[in-house]
Amino acid sequence: MRLGIDLGGTKIEIIALNNASQEVFRHRVKTPQGDYAKTLLTIVELVKYARNFLLEQKTITQLEFDDYTLGLGIPGAISRQTGLVKNANSVCLIGQPLQTDLEKQLNRPVRINNDANCLTVSEATDGAAAGYEVVFGVIIGTGTGGGLVIGQQAISGVNAIAGEWGHNPMPWVSQTEAQVVCYCGQINCIETFLSGPGMLNRFKLSGGVAESSQEIIAKADVGEPMAERFMQGYELWLAKALASVINIIDPDAIVLGGGLSNIERLYQNVPLLWQDFVFSDHVLTPLLKSKYGDSSGVRGAAWLW
Repeated sequence: MRLGIDLGGTKIEIIALNNASQEVFRHRVKTPQGDYAKTLLTIVELVKYARNFLLEQKTITQLEFDDYTLGLGIPGAISRQTGLVKNANSVCLIGQPLQTDLEKQLNRPVRINNDANCLTVSEATDGAAAGYEVVFGVIIGTGTGGGLVIGQQAISGVNAIAGEWGHNPMPWVSQTEAQVVCYCGQINCIETFLSGPGMLNRFKLSGGVAESSQEIIAKADVGEPMAERFMQGYELWLAKALASVINIIDPDAIVLGGGLSNIERLYQNVPLLWQDFVFSDHVLTPLLKSKYGDSSGVRGAAWLW
């Protein structure tokens, strides 16, 4: 039995895969906002809930469940120097011994990796990018993460930050753009433009009125002029940001995941825009929508074992 958990900024999802890698259970709950202790408790309770459900349904025996493995995808990384969480846009996790705490409470080893790495492994294995050797995966949601997979294996890097494109500065940025401080301390990181909160903030800075990124998208869909202009600008930001990735890695495919990956117009418009910024006479890179949507990361987490 393989369990995978995706710890996101707005939801925590658990999945159970049997020995044939078939999904036998899935459940999600809201993420406790800004509370490490409650987040830890929620993860432990989800494992217990999965166990009880599967035993009640007679999907597995107690003996089979006792042998489960657990992988966890987080919006950050485990520091190779301290063993503590770093670089998490869910800032309550930063500096916390998440792996140690979970292993102590669950009494078993836990494998933790970046959520974008988990998503990319999932999509490169049997998802939208199956069959591609080098895949760059992107999460655009509460944050803006990235993962690099080669031969269906995640590349973490010596500092455990491979693929973290969201904390590079937005390339070719207009001098008229507002200067926005990212939670990481830098100014005008890609995340401040492309994440859901970043999109909403910049729409408001441009004079727009909305309560969520989804409202902006809905307004553009019905032809509201300001929202439409803003979405065209958003597509250009995404094209520039991905062009810089193509110039460095030249992946065989790029896969988008996260809540904002459901904006269908991105897949047609962004590849038309990035040509001007990629150092090539023609760009063959496909931009793909994740096959498993915002549940792709949790599948990849289960496969960390």
